[in-house]
Amino acid sequence: MRILLVEDDPVLGMAVRDQIVADGHTPDWVTRLDDATEAIHAAAFELVLLDLMLPDGRGLDFLKRLRVAGDVTPVIVLTARDQISDRIAALDAGADDYLVKPFDLFELSARIRAVGRRYAGNPNPLVSFGDIEVDLAARSVWRAGRPVVLTGREWSLFEAFVQRPHQLMSKPQLEERLYSFDAEVESNTIEVYVGRLRKKLGAQVIETVRGMGYRLGAPEVRA
Repeated sequence: MRILLVEDDPVLGMAVRDQIVADGHTPDWVTRLDDATEAIHAAAFELVLLDLMLPDGRGLDFLKRLRVAGDVTPVIVLTARDQISDRIAALDAGADDYLVKPFDLFELSARIRAVGRRYAGNPNPLVSFGDIEVDLAARSVWRAGRPVVLTGREWSLFEAFVQRPHQLMSKPQLEERLYSFDAEVESNTIEVYVGRLRKKLGAQVIETVRGMGYRLGAPEVRA
């Protein structure tokens, strides 16, 4: 997933960003609401991690503006405000989850996975097709009963296809899954990672639609 992190605490921000990267997601980290607004308009995010108290305003107001504008991007609130009234206000404003600081980074990872599954229309983390089995929660893949080791970016790309099994995804859409704003993207990056996935999971696992993009294919069953 491509995730927008809105957090002004440098220590916490770095810790959360590193956890997101370790989980195979692509983070864009901003420390102000005006930068968050620009980011939302510039890219398609699949999740926002939002602090409520920022130097230039309240995260709750930012969240309300998103929802009024019709933006349904899932939002997990990260805040030190632990009153029940604060939680109710955030959920009523359109937050999908609420995590009180200090929190365990592995719990954050679990909540990110849960929200991602929910919005992908697949609350069941176990997916199988052909001889491939995928556990979205554990981020594990098996082929013909044998575990397949994927790198962080290989997993991020494969997850994009698994979560949208019938959807054609363009090269720019896939690049957004892998890279943040400040990263340099080679012109053949997606082709390289698609090739790696085919080598590990079968030549038909990802289908190329010439001139349009890629989608999940029907992998051959390996004896």
